Amino acid sequence: MPNPRDLLRKVRRIEIRARRLSNHLFAGQYHSAFKGRGIAFAEVREYVPGDDIRLIDWKVTARLRRPFVKVFEEERELTVMLLLDASASFQFGTYNAFKAERAAEITAVLAFSAMANNDKVGAIFFTDEVEHFIPLRKGRSHILRIIRDILAYHPTGHGTDLNTPFEFVQRVLKRRSIIFCLSDFLTTGYERSLRIMARNHDVIGIQLYDPWETQLPMVGTIHAYDGETDSYGWINTSRSFTRKAFAQHFQQHADTFRNTFLRSGADVLQLTTHRPYVNELLNFFKRRETR
Repeated sequence: MPNPRDLLRKVRRIEIRARRLSNHLFAGQYHSAFKGRGIAFAEVREYVPGDDIRLIDWKVTARLRRPFVKVFEEERELTVMLLLDASASFQFGTYNAFKAERAAEITAVLAFSAMANNDKVGAIFFTDEVEHFIPLRKGRSHILRIIRDILAYHPTGHGTDLNTPFEFVQRVLKRRSIIFCLSDFLTTGYERSLRIMARNHDVIGIQLYDPWETQLPMVGTIHAYDGETDSYGWINTSRSFTRKAFAQHFQQHADTFRNTFLRSGADVLQLTTHRPYVNELLNFFKRRETR
């Protein structure tokens, strides 16, 4: 278990950075990139020349004996559910942070952007089962709880099964929501459950990966540990064939993730832990805004 004082310091550092980014960069982009549920009736007002006559409220017009039109506005309040990979492979990092720590930062930026829009935020932690569920709520203390739990939570499972959180979402969310799924997506077999979820929700898959997962460094023979299968093995990184096979294996998973999400009507964003994510996340919001 992390030292409570160290944990509090990490949470506070992430909050300061995330709130600064969400306030100055992402709040407006988030508002534009993610639309409300639709157009709702707001009020009636007197007709002025140039108003669309199709918006005339004939009942009010007849009662008051002068023309009135209906005014509509976008329903802005959204619900945002964060699906967070808690598997053993997410507790890996060779640069500045583990994938889970980088996920905590990105989650904080998304959550504080949602808070600025007065949206509800919830979270689901998953391995090969749903490990931890934080229901939808608003407010700073709620978001800090999510960040704290990402950094401190100890899952019981080790592997990854995306079907379990996707199916869980379908059971707990009764209205259309924004779903951010943060994972390394080093798994397969989730196509059907993703397709069903994406039919009912706005789904964004964010793949986080470490540079060593894309290209093994040439450092001789290493004793490697696979946390998801709880197994050890020797890898000779000096062999070009081994490095090539390793890179191809990762690329296959990355391509599967991207193609599966896009075919299902979901969005994708791929981020590496050794480069700043701010510009890539901002550009992602801008791309959504232009559609």
